[in-house]
Amino acid sequence: MTKRLIMSAPNGARRGKADHPQLPVTIEEVAACAVSVEAEGADALHAHVRDAEGQHVLDAGLYKELLLEVTAKCPDLAVQITTEAVGRYSAQEQYDVVAAVEPEAVSVAMREMAPEGGDMDLARRFYFEAQEAGRAVQHILYAPEDVARLDQLMGESIVPAGYGSQLYVLGRYAKDQESDPRDLLGFLAARDAAEHIAQDNPFMLCAFGRAETACGALAFGHGGHARIGFENSLWHGSGKLAKDNAERIQVVSHIRGEMGYEGAVSKDDVLKVLGKPQ
Repeated sequence: MTKRLIMSAPNGARRGKADHPQLPVTIEEVAACAVSVEAEGADALHAHVRDAEGQHVLDAGLYKELLLEVTAKCPDLAVQITTEAVGRYSAQEQYDVVAAVEPEAVSVAMREMAPEGGDMDLARRFYFEAQEAGRAVQHILYAPEDVARLDQLMGESIVPAGYGSQLYVLGRYAKDQESDPRDLLGFLAARDAAEHIAQDNPFMLCAFGRAETACGALAFGHGGHARIGFENSLWHGSGKLAKDNAERIQVVSHIRGEMGYEGAVSKDDVLKVLGKPQ
């Protein structure tokens, strides 16, 4: 695929209005944000839902409402939910919310669904059932060691070999959560060394801090895709605070175009990049 995708991640689990007044918290705000980021070139939306106090929750009812609202406004936009636990939810609770919502696409932290010493039978059921359902699963990977661990789980048939796409998280544990574009190279080296992850398996990155734009451009150049938005960064590459999520997408979409990687792509092809089995 010559086209490189941009997925908007407008809210995340931790930030709120105190961090940026334009960060969408309610379902209505997320749906309105979806309209604006799609207009600026986003191909997909990665969204969290919040409770009445603005806290991150894994709530099937809220996720279903979100999917209905966004799909009504943006029928061609792929929407990905997440099982991110934020230290609050067990692997069983993550399994349960996906079973209840039945989303087209979901991001799942391998460390949370299949941790060392965890319930591997539950993890195996989750991944194989998702594959059978045709669900796009994106493996959240925080370090190159996670890529090696994913490869191991595929070799042990806990995760179907070659199933899903990969999200490389840059800067999550860096000083002041400021990513370095060169961190991508460690992930790519781990992927190259893998036995069960196909070399053409799609990857995307997200990057904390002011280097988000540079990291996204580097991903494009290495055949990958970029997740951009206030979940990970509120800033442009210059250090200037972005006006809103749409402005961040506009900037990165312009760079994508300058690199020659823009173009029309179907929703189904976007879902394949997000991990839909082929």
